[in-house]
Amino acid sequence: MRGSSRAAAKAGLGALAEVIGSIDPMALADQLFAAATTVDGNATLRRALTDPSREGAAKDALARRLFGGKVSDQATHVIAVLAGQRWAEERDLTDTIREFGVEAIAENADRAGRLQGVEDELFRFERIVDSTPALRDALTNRQGDLKGKVELVTRLLSDKAAPETVALAAQAVGSRSDRRLDAVLDGYLDLIAKRRGQLTAVVTSATELGGAERVRLSESLANLYGRPIQIQSILDPAVVGGLKVQVGDEVIDGTIARKIDGARRHFGA
Repeated sequence: MRGSSRAAAKAGLGALAEVIGSIDPMALADQLFAAATTVDGNATLRRALTDPSREGAAKDALARRLFGGKVSDQATHVIAVLAGQRWAEERDLTDTIREFGVEAIAENADRAGRLQGVEDELFRFERIVDSTPALRDALTNRQGDLKGKVELVTRLLSDKAAPETVALAAQAVGSRSDRRLDAVLDGYLDLIAKRRGQLTAVVTSATELGGAERVRLSESLANLYGRPIQIQSILDPAVVGGLKVQVGDEVIDGTIARKIDGARRHFGA
């Protein structure tokens, strides 16, 4: 998001902090997700709530009239405060409302002491989808039935994952978005990692990392980035040996496969 939208989201975080202790976070998340879907589906409403020529107070009041009585007072307050800000793009408002829904789910997991478990489960879900073509096609087909996708994910994960993981996975596949499913899930994982005050390193290797190796790698990366590092592992025999480490947009590729490929290019093979 551009500058004005980032500032708007930051202002909205204060409203979220005000209400999060007075409502079930999972209920708040459901209401925020539903509100985002409503605004996304109505271009006239979306423009009215993000019109830069209108006073923030007028947009705040409009949101309170529209959502008051339809969702909780807490959800209405968060939506209204966000609507009263200045947004660079219309979609930034609904994207932020959804992000706050994810924050509410993370808050619920945090209270229950299972936030790291949710992060691990969501990462594994992403990898399973990526490595299972039939499942990937079913969940990413833009013409597919959204309700059917949610039901499929719920069947797959219920009794196997935390309720927060199920809720996040269902939200990822059940909302219309121009973003790829893996990008949506990566966004959720980034929010959770940020909440835990750490970065996540996705490490690709040919064989499973040993416990001591994971510790050494985590400590080395923590020293490099100045923050705690959570290691998420991917096994890929194609790398042959060595490691590929991705932290955010940065990639450190020390795999043998990359070195072989580099040698081939050098000699014109």
